[in-house]
Amino acid sequence: MSGCCDSDCAVQPVQQRQRTTLWAVLAINAVMFAVIVIAALYARSSALLADSLDNLGDALTYALSLYAVSRGATAKARVALFKGVLILLAACAVAGQIIYRLIEPGVPVFELMGAFSLLALLANSLCLYLLWRHRHEDVNMSSVWECSRNDIAANISVFLAAGGVWLTGSGWPDIAVASALVIVLLRSALRVIRSAWHELHHSAA
Repeated sequence: MSGCCDSDCAVQPVQQRQRTTLWAVLAINAVMFAVIVIAALYARSSALLADSLDNLGDALTYALSLYAVSRGATAKARVALFKGVLILLAACAVAGQIIYRLIEPGVPVFELMGAFSLLALLANSLCLYLLWRHRHEDVNMSSVWECSRNDIAANISVFLAAGGVWLTGSGWPDIAVASALVIVLLRSALRVIRSAWHELHHSAA
């Protein structure tokens, strides 16, 4: 007799592929957070700090997604909802940093901003490539894909902010990009939360 029913046999390889991918992107984001948060604090860059917090949020997101891989639709929707809340908290943290920089203005080190934003772009491009095939599999992996796609936009924005700081000799480009990233994070959080909430109601029906 077969050790699993047909549906289980079909699902298990998919779940294993999801786990393998999630472990890989979790490791990448955990390392990048540690590297970029140090660079952001040294460079005094709100935009780069937003980037590092995004990596931290992603690492936590991927850890939660690993938990949800073998769970049912309701559990996956709850995890996705929690991930949306994490994105929302990251947006609030960056907003607080922006307020601090407005009170205590300074000029970030644009060389560090540019170099580490490019390093983060390479790392997140690899994550996006790894997650590409999973983006439509379920609400859990779809929310993970959403996080990874945001990272690419954030990295490019920080690189452009570094150029703006270099050209103007002021910290305003850094603050402007950080503010834009707050908006991106808020929109993403609302999208993930809305999708997860819909899935919860659908599962309960």
